[in-house]
Amino acid sequence: ASQQPVRKMSVGHYNMMHQTTLLKLILLAVHVALPVSGLLGPASQSSSSTLLHHFGNTRSHPINYKFCRPRYDNTITLYSKASSRTGGRSGKGFGGLHPTSKKITPRSSSTIFYDDEGNVLSQRQQKPLSDDDSQHSIKNVKNELIDTDGEQIHNSSDKPNNNNRVTNFLSNLPKVLSKPPLVSSTSEWRRLQRHASQILKSTHLRDLLQDPTRCDAMWAEHDGVYLDYSRQQATLETMELLFDLAEKQELTKRIDAMVNGEKINFTEDRAVLHTALRASREDVGTVFVDGVDAIGEVHEVLDQIKAFTEAFRSGQITGYTGKRMRNIVSVGIGGSYLGPEFLHEVLKTEEEGINSSLGYSLRFLANVDPVDVERTCADLDPEETLIIIVSKTFTTAETMLNARTMRQWLWDFMGDDIDVVRKHVVACSSVSATENVKKFGIDTENGMFRFWDWVGGRYSVCGAAGAVPISLLYGYDLFEKFLEGARSMDQHFIKAPMRENIPIIMGLLGVWNSSFMGYNSRALIPYAQALLRLPAHIQQLDMESNGKRISRHGIEIDYPVGEVDFGEPGTNSQHSFFQLIHQGQTIPVDFLGFVQSQHDLLMDSEQLSSHDELMANFFAQPDALANGKTAEEVRAEGCPEELILHKVFDGNRPSSSLLFPQLSAYVTGQILSLYEHRTAVQGFIWDLNSFDQWGVELGKKLAIDVKGHLLKARYDPEQKPVDAGSPATSRILNYYVKNGREASANGTGLSVNPLTSVTRKNHKDNITKKTHSRDNAYPPPLQHDLGGNVGKLS
Repeated sequence: ASQQPVRKMSVGHYNMMHQTTLLKLILLAVHVALPVSGLLGPASQSSSSTLLHHFGNTRSHPINYKFCRPRYDNTITLYSKASSRTGGRSGKGFGGLHPTSKKITPRSSSTIFYDDEGNVLSQRQQKPLSDDDSQHSIKNVKNELIDTDGEQIHNSSDKPNNNNRVTNFLSNLPKVLSKPPLVSSTSEWRRLQRHASQILKSTHLRDLLQDPTRCDAMWAEHDGVYLDYSRQQATLETMELLFDLAEKQELTKRIDAMVNGEKINFTEDRAVLHTALRASREDVGTVFVDGVDAIGEVHEVLDQIKAFTEAFRSGQITGYTGKRMRNIVSVGIGGSYLGPEFLHEVLKTEEEGINSSLGYSLRFLANVDPVDVERTCADLDPEETLIIIVSKTFTTAETMLNARTMRQWLWDFMGDDIDVVRKHVVACSSVSATENVKKFGIDTENGMFRFWDWVGGRYSVCGAAGAVPISLLYGYDLFEKFLEGARSMDQHFIKAPMRENIPIIMGLLGVWNSSFMGYNSRALIPYAQALLRLPAHIQQLDMESNGKRISRHGIEIDYPVGEVDFGEPGTNSQHSFFQLIHQGQTIPVDFLGFVQSQHDLLMDSEQLSSHDELMANFFAQPDALANGKTAEEVRAEGCPEELILHKVFDGNRPSSSLLFPQLSAYVTGQILSLYEHRTAVQGFIWDLNSFDQWGVELGKKLAIDVKGHLLKARYDPEQKPVDAGSPATSRILNYYVKNGREASANGTGLSVNPLTSVTRKNHKDNITKKTHSRDNAYPPPLQHDLGGNVGKLS
């Protein structure tokens, strides 16, 4: 201080964990510097030669301290803005900003400059620096200072404004420090970036698969679930770097926060407790949300569902006309539909499921398209049908329109007595929606099954949304086995070390492929036809969870997140899109296979069973993707030279293989839990909130506006053109309305008022003994085999 270097004293790059020390240093600097006229006025020329050399021009100049915090790092640096008299020497600073220390460590690929009020002055993307580069002086970094209008700020000749700038800076310091960094600024992330470039340049899966040490290490197993990830474009070093990143992101701490009921869905102020939906009864009293025993409430609802389904299946609960009900229609959309449907498709061909569902049917009504109503109700007897309305708020537009349609369908056949709805309609909804459920006419005491705000729709298949329809069709005991399988994988996820943890390994590999290898799609190929609806459910689960652009800290991310998920069962998929996977874009693949089939078949003339034939493809496809086929191999087969390139397979295409014992209710629970947790792991690493879905809201809002325009157009006697506020939207809406009117006038389908009933009347009108042979349709049998699980396999 005696040498008066304070005016050029800076606080360099300090980690935010040392913020207290940082503030003390700043306050010390201010305390010493305020009496020195040079701080807010001309600078002294008595600085050391080292500092003079670094700053370049040493003439006296006013210094207005600015604050610069690299946007995605946990470090801060003070900069000073020099007047035009000093000149901004190229390579010596950021335009007119001069660093106030000898060594500045740029810590990320993007930097934000703040003015004295804490407002952003600039944002400029840069090439990421290596650890070695980051030790160089500031001359290795070239940024421009841009004002809020996008203009470059050059050295200013204006007179300095010494209006208490240090005080302003300190008062706004908390604002600057309040945003934690993005994960992309961490050294762990940058090491993975450098490592990825090496992997892409110098390795091929063809060679990696010849390394026995590597292959022997890249697998994991739990409770019959076997994961082989040796065909991923990753080495043992890759995995260690990914585990380092997971530790940096406090992955296990975030997992614990989720399963213990902390409100990690902060945008909706909600806990995330789909794991509680399948928790053991022994865990009652261990997880609380807002003072309420979450697992205790779950088991209360499960007991209610069990009692209701047993009464339904035993015939104690009958319809309005006294008939036993055998048909179940579940009305819901999104997770309220995709999850339960995927489970239903599995149990349809599971041995116990076949027996227990004899005499009953289950259908799902999701799409607001009236054709979906037609297909759902086509051959059902309303007197024998129970409707389940699945909506958390009981306000979802598509679900409630379909619910009202199904209610009208019941009324058309049995009258509009209040008991028609009370006996034929039940609801799965949240407690907060009780009044809406009651207004619909449903018996909320006996016909409403709760779920909670801390379960998102896409995570709700283990709750009432899945439990009610599945238990009604297959019996509660089979659904409970599904819950047990999910619980098994939950416990593995919570307790297993990271390096042995299947969901964590798969989640980290998802981050690796998406954010570092640059693969923006991912395929799910189950070698089991019964899993035909699994890809659609995982598509919603993953894309709705991690299709985000803002981190949980409110910062726009600068790294790729979220894959486009798709898939079909093998071997059908091989004859659909595998051409692209083998010779087009690189798309990581998950292959799911089973040691035993639900129903195997061995023909007398065949040496291998049909399941072995299927599984031969399961084992061959990952190797084909990994190894490929070289030009030399193609040439050796005698291929004409002009066709060789067409038959070359580059290989080096990543995949993972999951092998399960047999597709059962228990194993299906394991699969569901595994993919739910993989999604959560990726979101935790990416610093996303994987449990909200604001991206679906805008389209809903605009649809309401469009409905208003259509309503006005349909009832406008003058038939004025629609004005939707956009020429493009107005044009296509008017085309739609105009052609609808013309179709009506020509007698091709629409009435003058197209808002007509969409309910069916042909159950009794068309399906009769007189007409069933003519229409190739048959009436429902008068008696049914309701033997349930005592029935026999045909």
